[in-house]
Amino acid sequence: MASEAARRRQELAAEGQRHLEETIAAAFQILVSMNDELCNAGLWSSSSVSAAAAARPQYQHSATPPLPHSADSDAADAGGAPGPGGLLDEARHRYKSAVAALRASIAAVSSCAQVRASLTK
Repeated sequence: MASEAARRRQELAAEGQRHLEETIAAAFQILVSMNDELCNAGLWSSSSVSAAAAARPQYQHSATPPLPHSADSDAADAGGAPGPGGLLDEARHRYKSAVAALRASIAAVSSCAQVRASLTK
């Protein structure tokens, strides 16, 4: 019985380790996705055009140039890569799932330790 309990704890620990690694990888993916989105010139160009138009003196009567059409929206329209926020949202979902699995593993290890403690009393 003791060896079975030890084996079960070892399995739970290995599962917890795997969930911890998945959580770390998902958190890293969030950072990578944030970096990719912040470095994507297509996402910033429409903001800079709008800011430049707002900074123009009032006496100019030229028409405001149309906002650029980003490659991201082309890809999203064509069913390609997700638009802005898509990869980040996906990474967030993966992180939340990994954290939930890690918490479940920790709870299982904790309950296993409590059962073992109650059996030894």
